[in-house]
Amino acid sequence: MKMTFLRLREDIKCVFERDPAARHTLEIITCYPGVHALLLHRLSHRLWNLKLKWIARLLSNLGRFLTGIEIHPGAKIGRRFFIDHGIGVVIGETSEIGDDCTLYHGVTLGGTSWEKGKRHPTLGNNIIIGAGAKVLGPIHIGENARIGSNAVVVNNVSSGATVVGVPGRPIEQKDGDFKQESILNSSGEFQPYAEVSGLAGSRNSNTESIDQRTEEIVAKLDFLRERIEIIEAKTDKK
Repeated sequence: MKMTFLRLREDIKCVFERDPAARHTLEIITCYPGVHALLLHRLSHRLWNLKLKWIARLLSNLGRFLTGIEIHPGAKIGRRFFIDHGIGVVIGETSEIGDDCTLYHGVTLGGTSWEKGKRHPTLGNNIIIGAGAKVLGPIHIGENARIGSNAVVVNNVSSGATVVGVPGRPIEQKDGDFKQESILNSSGEFQPYAEVSGLAGSRNSNTESIDQRTEEIVAKLDFLRERIEIIEAKTDKK
Protein backbone atom coordinates (compact mmCIF):
# COMPACT_ATOMS: atom_id res chain seq x y z
CA MET A 1 0.00 0.00 0.00
CA LYS A 2 2.85 2.36 0.86
CA MET A 3 4.46 1.67 -2.50
CA THR A 4 1.17 2.43 -4.27
CA PHE A 5 0.94 5.87 -2.68
CA LEU A 6 4.61 6.51 -3.41
CA ARG A 7 4.04 5.74 -7.09
CA LEU A 8 0.95 7.97 -7.13
CA ARG A 9 2.94 10.86 -5.66
CA GLU A 10 5.56 10.34 -8.35
CA ASP A 11 2.86 10.34 -11.04
CA ILE A 12 1.40 13.61 -9.77
CA LYS A 13 4.81 15.24 -9.49
CA CYS A 14 5.79 14.30 -13.04
CA VAL A 15 2.54 15.81 -14.37
CA PHE A 16 3.42 19.12 -12.70
CA GLU A 17 6.91 18.93 -14.23
CA ARG A 18 5.76 18.13 -17.79
CA ASP A 19 2.43 19.92 -18.19
CA PRO A 20 2.33 23.67 -17.52
CA ALA A 21 -1.50 23.53 -17.61
CA ALA A 22 -1.60 21.49 -14.37
CA ARG A 23 -2.73 23.74 -11.49
CA HIS A 24 -3.20 21.55 -8.42
CA THR A 25 -3.23 17.96 -7.21
CA LEU A 26 -7.01 17.57 -7.14
CA GLU A 27 -7.20 18.59 -10.80
CA ILE A 28 -4.60 15.98 -11.77
CA ILE A 29 -6.31 13.19 -9.84
CA THR A 30 -9.77 13.97 -11.21
CA CYS A 31 -9.19 15.39 -14.69
CA TYR A 32 -6.16 13.69 -16.24
CA PRO A 33 -7.08 10.57 -18.27
CA GLY A 34 -3.42 9.61 -18.59
CA VAL A 35 -3.20 9.25 -14.81
CA HIS A 36 -6.46 7.30 -14.67
CA ALA A 37 -5.31 4.94 -17.43
CA LEU A 38 -1.99 4.32 -15.69
CA LEU A 39 -3.64 3.52 -12.34
CA LEU A 40 -6.05 1.10 -13.98
CA HIS A 41 -3.19 -0.50 -15.90
CA ARG A 42 -1.21 -1.17 -12.73
CA LEU A 43 -4.17 -3.08 -11.33
CA SER A 44 -4.88 -4.97 -14.56
CA HIS A 45 -1.17 -5.79 -14.96
CA ARG A 46 -1.12 -7.36 -11.50
CA LEU A 47 -4.17 -9.43 -12.38
CA TRP A 48 -2.50 -10.45 -15.65
CA ASN A 49 0.60 -11.64 -13.79
CA LEU A 50 -1.64 -13.60 -11.41
CA LYS A 51 -3.02 -15.46 -14.49
CA LEU A 52 -6.41 -13.76 -14.08
CA LYS A 53 -6.19 -12.71 -17.69
CA TRP A 54 -9.88 -12.43 -18.54
CA ILE A 55 -10.51 -10.10 -15.60
CA ALA A 56 -7.37 -8.14 -16.51
CA ARG A 57 -8.60 -7.68 -20.09
CA LEU A 58 -12.04 -6.67 -18.86
CA LEU A 59 -10.51 -4.01 -16.60
CA SER A 60 -8.28 -2.86 -19.46
CA ASN A 61 -11.31 -2.42 -21.72
CA LEU A 62 -13.07 -0.46 -18.98
CA GLY A 63 -10.05 1.82 -18.85
CA ARG A 64 -10.18 2.29 -22.62
CA PHE A 65 -13.87 3.18 -22.43
CA LEU A 66 -13.32 5.71 -19.64
CA THR A 67 -10.10 7.35 -20.88
CA GLY A 68 -9.76 6.73 -24.63
CA ILE A 69 -6.37 5.13 -23.89
CA GLU A 70 -5.78 1.45 -24.62
CA ILE A 71 -3.03 -0.25 -22.61
CA HIS A 72 -2.86 -4.02 -22.81
CA PRO A 73 -2.53 -5.51 -19.31
CA GLY A 74 0.54 -7.47 -20.45
CA ALA A 75 2.51 -4.29 -21.20
CA LYS A 76 5.36 -3.44 -18.81
CA ILE A 77 5.56 0.23 -17.80
CA GLY A 78 8.21 1.91 -15.66
CA ARG A 79 7.99 4.73 -13.16
CA ARG A 80 6.96 8.35 -13.75
CA PHE A 81 5.24 7.54 -17.02
CA PHE A 82 3.12 10.40 -18.40
CA ILE A 83 0.52 10.36 -21.17
CA ASP A 84 -0.41 13.92 -22.12
CA HIS A 85 -3.99 14.42 -23.41
CA GLY A 86 -4.12 10.69 -24.03
CA ILE A 87 -6.90 10.16 -26.54
CA GLY A 88 -6.02 7.56 -29.14
CA VAL A 89 -2.93 6.15 -27.41
CA VAL A 90 -2.47 2.39 -27.96
CA ILE A 91 0.15 0.30 -26.13
CA GLY A 92 0.42 -3.34 -27.21
CA GLU A 93 0.77 -6.50 -25.14
CA THR A 94 4.53 -7.02 -25.34
CA SER A 95 5.48 -3.35 -25.13
CA GLU A 96 8.08 -2.41 -22.52
CA ILE A 97 8.45 1.19 -21.35
CA GLY A 98 11.27 2.46 -19.16
CA ASP A 99 11.25 5.18 -16.51
CA ASP A 100 10.47 8.87 -17.12
CA CYS A 101 8.89 8.40 -20.55
CA THR A 102 6.28 10.71 -22.07
CA LEU A 103 3.71 9.91 -24.78
CA TYR A 104 1.41 12.42 -26.43
CA HIS A 105 -2.04 11.76 -27.88
CA GLY A 106 -2.42 9.45 -30.85
CA VAL A 107 0.79 7.49 -30.19
CA THR A 108 0.79 3.79 -31.10
CA LEU A 109 3.24 1.22 -29.76
CA GLY A 110 2.11 -1.52 -32.11
CA GLY A 111 3.11 -4.76 -33.74
CA THR A 112 3.82 -5.72 -37.32
CA SER A 113 3.18 -9.46 -37.03
CA TRP A 114 0.34 -11.81 -36.11
CA GLU A 115 2.76 -14.28 -34.57
CA LYS A 116 2.89 -14.74 -30.80
CA GLY A 117 5.93 -13.66 -28.83
CA LYS A 118 7.70 -10.32 -28.67
CA ARG A 119 6.15 -8.11 -31.34
CA HIS A 120 5.95 -4.62 -29.80
CA PRO A 121 8.58 -1.95 -29.09
CA THR A 122 10.87 -1.61 -26.09
CA LEU A 123 11.46 1.94 -24.88
CA GLY A 124 14.45 2.91 -22.75
CA ASN A 125 14.41 5.60 -20.08
CA ASN A 126 13.57 9.28 -20.60
CA ILE A 127 11.97 9.01 -24.04
CA ILE A 128 9.50 11.48 -25.56
CA ILE A 129 7.19 10.42 -28.39
CA GLY A 130 5.30 13.23 -30.11
CA ALA A 131 1.63 13.35 -31.02
CA GLY A 132 0.46 10.86 -33.63
CA ALA A 133 3.74 8.95 -33.89
CA LYS A 134 3.69 5.21 -34.62
CA VAL A 135 6.43 2.96 -33.24
CA LEU A 136 5.97 -0.49 -34.73
CA GLY A 137 7.49 -3.92 -34.28
CA PRO A 138 9.89 -5.51 -31.75
CA ILE A 139 12.38 -2.65 -32.03
CA HIS A 140 14.40 -0.89 -29.35
CA ILE A 141 14.30 2.86 -28.71
CA GLY A 142 17.44 3.96 -26.88
CA GLU A 143 17.52 6.15 -23.80
CA ASN A 144 16.90 9.89 -24.18
CA ALA A 145 15.60 9.44 -27.73
CA ARG A 146 13.00 11.82 -29.18
CA ILE A 147 10.43 10.87 -31.82
CA GLY A 148 8.70 13.71 -33.65
CA SER A 149 4.96 14.01 -34.19
CA ASN A 150 3.43 11.72 -36.85
CA ALA A 151 6.70 9.86 -37.42
CA VAL A 152 6.49 6.15 -38.32
CA VAL A 153 9.37 4.27 -36.73
CA VAL A 154 10.08 0.67 -37.76
CA ASN A 155 13.81 0.40 -37.00
CA ASN A 156 15.91 0.61 -33.85
CA VAL A 157 16.71 4.09 -32.60
CA SER A 158 20.04 4.80 -30.93
CA SER A 159 20.29 6.56 -27.57
CA GLY A 160 19.92 10.33 -27.73
CA ALA A 161 18.72 10.36 -31.35
CA THR A 162 15.83 12.45 -32.67
CA VAL A 163 13.72 10.72 -35.33
CA VAL A 164 11.23 12.33 -37.71
CA GLY A 165 9.38 11.55 -40.92
CA VAL A 166 7.77 8.61 -42.71
CA PRO A 167 9.55 6.29 -42.50
CA GLY A 168 11.30 7.64 -39.43
CA ARG A 169 14.93 8.60 -39.80
CA PRO A 170 17.40 10.34 -37.47
CA ILE A 171 17.98 14.04 -37.86
CA GLU A 172 21.51 14.86 -38.92
CA GLN A 173 23.12 17.47 -36.76
CA LYS A 174 25.00 19.54 -39.37
CA ASP A 175 24.90 18.87 -43.08
CA GLY A 176 21.87 16.61 -43.38
CA ASP A 177 18.46 17.37 -44.84
CA PHE A 178 17.15 18.48 -41.45
CA LYS A 179 18.45 20.73 -38.72
CA GLN A 180 18.19 19.85 -35.05
CA GLU A 181 17.08 23.40 -34.22
CA SER A 182 13.91 22.93 -36.29
CA ILE A 183 12.24 20.87 -33.56
CA LEU A 184 13.72 22.70 -30.58
CA ASN A 185 12.23 25.73 -28.91
CA SER A 186 14.13 28.84 -27.86
CA SER A 187 15.29 27.07 -24.69
CA GLY A 188 16.69 24.14 -26.64
CA GLU A 189 13.89 21.78 -25.56
CA PHE A 190 12.27 19.17 -27.80
CA GLN A 191 8.89 20.24 -29.25
CA PRO A 192 6.60 17.20 -29.59
CA TYR A 193 4.20 19.12 -31.83
CA ALA A 194 6.87 20.76 -34.00
CA GLU A 195 6.89 20.55 -37.77
CA VAL A 196 10.40 19.87 -38.99
CA SER A 197 11.47 22.68 -41.28
CA GLY A 198 13.32 20.36 -43.62
CA LEU A 199 10.20 18.32 -44.21
CA ALA A 200 8.08 21.44 -44.65
CA GLY A 201 10.56 22.79 -47.15
CA SER A 202 10.51 19.53 -49.05
CA ARG A 203 6.70 19.62 -49.23
CA ASN A 204 6.74 23.23 -50.42
CA SER A 205 9.31 22.36 -53.09
CA ASN A 206 7.18 19.44 -54.31
CA THR A 207 4.09 21.65 -54.43
CA GLU A 208 5.91 24.29 -56.48
CA SER A 209 7.14 21.63 -58.90
CA ILE A 210 3.60 20.28 -59.38
CA ASP A 211 2.25 23.80 -59.95
CA GLN A 212 4.91 24.45 -62.57
CA ARG A 213 4.16 21.22 -64.41
CA THR A 214 0.43 21.98 -64.32
CA GLU A 215 1.00 25.38 -65.87
CA GLU A 216 3.12 23.79 -68.63
CA ILE A 217 0.37 21.26 -69.40
CA VAL A 218 -2.30 24.00 -69.52
CA ALA A 219 -0.13 26.06 -71.90
CA LYS A 220 0.34 23.07 -74.22
CA LEU A 221 -3.41 22.38 -74.20
CA ASP A 222 -4.10 26.01 -75.13
CA PHE A 223 -1.62 25.73 -78.00
CA LEU A 224 -3.25 22.52 -79.24
CA ARG A 225 -6.71 24.09 -79.04
CA GLU A 226 -5.57 27.04 -81.13
CA ARG A 227 -4.04 24.73 -83.74
CA ILE A 228 -7.26 22.70 -83.92
CA GLU A 229 -9.32 25.89 -84.39
CA ILE A 230 -7.03 27.00 -87.25
CA ILE A 231 -7.30 23.60 -88.96
CA GLU A 232 -11.11 23.56 -88.58
CA ALA A 233 -11.33 27.08 -90.02
CA LYS A 234 -9.33 26.06 -93.10
CA THR A 235 -11.49 22.96 -93.54
CA ASP A 236 -14.71 25.03 -93.41
CA LYS A 237 -13.40 27.40 -96.13
CA LYS A 238 -12.80 24.48 -98.45
